[in-house]
Amino acid sequence: MSALLTFLGGSAFRMVWGEVSAFIKNRQDHAQELEMIKIQAEIEAAKHERLQDALKVQHSMGIQTIQVQAEADIARIDAESHNRSAEAAITHKSGVLWVDGWNAAIRPAAATIVILLWVLALNRAGFVMSDFDKELVGVILGFFFANRALSFRGK
Repeated sequence: MSALLTFLGGSAFRMVWGEVSAFIKNRQDHAQELEMIKIQAEIEAAKHERLQDALKVQHSMGIQTIQVQAEADIARIDAESHNRSAEAAITHKSGVLWVDGWNAAIRPAAATIVILLWVLALNRAGFVMSDFDKELVGVILGFFFANRALSFRGK
Protein backbone atom coordinates (compact mmCIF):
# COMPACT_ATOMS: atom_id res chain seq x y z
CA MET A 1 0.00 0.00 0.00
CA SER A 2 2.76 2.41 0.79
CA ALA A 3 4.20 1.58 -2.58
CA LEU A 4 0.89 2.39 -4.21
CA LEU A 5 0.62 5.68 -2.28
CA THR A 6 4.15 6.52 -3.16
CA PHE A 7 3.51 5.75 -6.80
CA LEU A 8 0.26 7.69 -6.92
CA GLY A 9 1.66 10.46 -4.75
CA GLY A 10 4.69 10.83 -7.04
CA SER A 11 2.59 10.60 -10.19
CA ALA A 12 -0.15 12.82 -8.81
CA PHE A 13 2.38 15.30 -7.45
CA ARG A 14 4.17 15.36 -10.79
CA MET A 15 0.87 15.89 -12.61
CA VAL A 16 -0.27 18.63 -10.24
CA TRP A 17 3.15 20.28 -10.31
CA GLY A 18 3.17 20.10 -14.14
CA GLU A 19 -0.23 21.75 -14.35
CA VAL A 20 0.70 24.43 -11.81
CA SER A 21 4.01 25.20 -13.50
CA ALA A 22 2.29 25.27 -16.94
CA PHE A 23 -0.35 27.66 -15.53
CA ILE A 24 2.35 29.92 -14.06
CA LYS A 25 4.36 29.83 -17.32
CA ASN A 26 1.27 30.59 -19.45
CA ARG A 27 0.37 33.46 -17.12
CA GLN A 28 3.89 34.92 -17.41
CA ASP A 29 3.82 34.48 -21.21
CA HIS A 30 0.43 36.19 -21.35
CA ALA A 31 1.65 39.09 -19.17
CA GLN A 32 4.78 39.43 -21.34
CA GLU A 33 2.66 39.41 -24.51
CA LEU A 34 0.40 42.12 -23.10
CA GLU A 35 3.45 44.19 -22.15
CA MET A 36 4.86 43.80 -25.70
CA ILE A 37 1.53 44.89 -27.19
CA LYS A 38 1.49 47.96 -24.92
CA ILE A 39 5.08 48.84 -25.88
CA GLN A 40 4.30 48.41 -29.57
CA ALA A 41 1.25 50.63 -29.20
CA GLU A 42 3.37 53.29 -27.49
CA ILE A 43 5.99 53.04 -30.25
CA GLU A 44 3.31 53.33 -32.94
CA ALA A 45 1.75 56.30 -31.14
CA ALA A 46 5.14 58.01 -30.91
CA LYS A 47 5.84 57.21 -34.56
CA HIS A 48 2.46 58.65 -35.53
CA GLU A 49 3.16 61.78 -33.46
CA ARG A 50 6.56 62.24 -35.14
CA LEU A 51 4.97 61.76 -38.55
CA GLN A 52 2.31 64.35 -37.74
CA ASP A 53 5.00 66.79 -36.56
CA ALA A 54 7.03 66.14 -39.71
CA LEU A 55 3.98 66.78 -41.88
CA LYS A 56 3.27 70.03 -40.02
CA VAL A 57 6.89 71.15 -40.51
CA GLN A 58 6.82 70.20 -44.18
CA HIS A 59 3.57 72.06 -44.61
CA SER A 60 4.90 75.21 -42.96
CA MET A 61 8.16 74.90 -44.94
CA GLY A 62 6.15 74.59 -48.15
CA ILE A 63 4.24 77.76 -47.30
CA GLN A 64 7.48 79.54 -46.45
CA THR A 65 9.04 78.35 -49.73
CA ILE A 66 6.08 79.70 -51.66
CA GLN A 67 6.31 83.02 -49.79
CA VAL A 68 10.05 83.30 -50.46
CA GLN A 69 9.54 82.50 -54.14
CA ALA A 70 6.78 85.10 -54.36
CA GLU A 71 8.99 87.72 -52.70
CA ALA A 72 11.88 86.84 -55.04
CA ASP A 73 9.59 87.14 -58.07
CA ILE A 74 8.35 90.52 -56.88
CA ALA A 75 11.93 91.70 -56.30
CA ARG A 76 12.96 90.45 -59.76
CA ILE A 77 10.01 92.20 -61.41
CA ASP A 78 10.82 95.42 -59.52
CA ALA A 79 14.48 95.19 -60.55
CA GLU A 80 13.54 94.63 -64.19
CA SER A 81 11.15 97.56 -64.04
CA HIS A 82 13.80 99.83 -62.53
CA ASN A 83 16.33 98.60 -65.06
CA ARG A 84 13.98 99.41 -67.96
CA SER A 85 13.25 102.85 -66.56
CA ALA A 86 16.99 103.47 -66.02
CA GLU A 87 17.73 102.41 -69.60
CA ALA A 88 14.99 104.70 -70.84
CA ALA A 89 16.41 107.58 -68.75
CA ILE A 90 19.91 106.99 -70.15
CA THR A 91 18.76 107.19 -73.75
CA HIS A 92 16.42 110.14 -73.07
CA LYS A 93 17.68 113.40 -74.48
CA SER A 94 17.97 116.30 -72.07
CA GLY A 95 17.05 118.94 -74.65
CA VAL A 96 20.30 120.87 -74.12
CA LEU A 97 22.28 120.48 -77.34
CA TRP A 98 25.80 120.57 -75.90
CA VAL A 99 24.88 118.20 -73.00
CA ASP A 100 23.34 115.70 -75.41
CA GLY A 101 26.39 116.01 -77.69
CA TRP A 102 28.78 115.47 -74.77
CA ASN A 103 26.83 112.43 -73.56
CA ALA A 104 26.83 111.00 -77.08
CA ALA A 105 30.55 111.66 -77.59
CA ILE A 106 32.08 110.36 -74.35
CA ARG A 107 32.03 106.62 -75.10
CA PRO A 108 33.00 106.88 -78.77
CA ALA A 109 35.71 109.44 -77.96
CA ALA A 110 37.16 107.29 -75.17
CA ALA A 111 37.12 104.21 -77.42
CA THR A 112 38.79 106.14 -80.26
CA ILE A 113 41.54 107.47 -77.97
CA VAL A 114 42.26 104.01 -76.56
CA ILE A 115 42.37 102.48 -80.05
CA LEU A 116 44.74 105.22 -81.26
CA LEU A 117 47.05 104.67 -78.29
CA TRP A 118 47.03 100.92 -78.94
CA VAL A 119 47.77 101.38 -82.65
CA LEU A 120 50.66 103.73 -81.73
CA ALA A 121 52.04 101.10 -79.35
CA LEU A 122 51.75 98.47 -82.09
CA ASN A 123 53.51 100.84 -84.50
CA ARG A 124 56.43 101.19 -82.08
CA ALA A 125 56.59 97.39 -81.84
CA GLY A 126 56.69 97.06 -85.63
CA PHE A 127 53.08 95.83 -85.71
CA VAL A 128 54.13 92.58 -84.10
CA MET A 129 51.28 91.56 -81.80
CA SER A 130 52.11 90.11 -78.42
CA ASP A 131 49.92 87.52 -76.73
CA PHE A 132 48.25 90.31 -74.78
CA ASP A 133 47.45 92.18 -78.01
CA LYS A 134 45.94 89.07 -79.57
CA GLU A 135 43.81 88.45 -76.49
CA LEU A 136 42.74 92.09 -76.45
CA VAL A 137 41.63 91.95 -80.09
CA GLY A 138 39.70 88.74 -79.37
CA VAL A 139 37.94 90.28 -76.38
CA ILE A 140 37.05 93.46 -78.29
CA LEU A 141 35.69 91.61 -81.31
CA GLY A 142 33.80 89.17 -79.08
CA PHE A 143 32.28 92.02 -77.10
CA PHE A 144 31.08 93.97 -80.13
CA PHE A 145 29.77 90.98 -82.07
CA ALA A 146 28.16 89.42 -79.00
CA ASN A 147 26.67 92.78 -78.03
CA ARG A 148 25.18 93.12 -81.50
CA ALA A 149 23.83 89.54 -81.53
CA LEU A 150 22.34 89.90 -78.05
CA SER A 151 20.73 93.24 -78.89
CA PHE A 152 18.93 91.59 -81.82
CA ARG A 153 17.54 88.99 -79.40
CA GLY A 154 16.39 91.71 -77.01
CA LYS A 155 18.81 90.81 -74.22
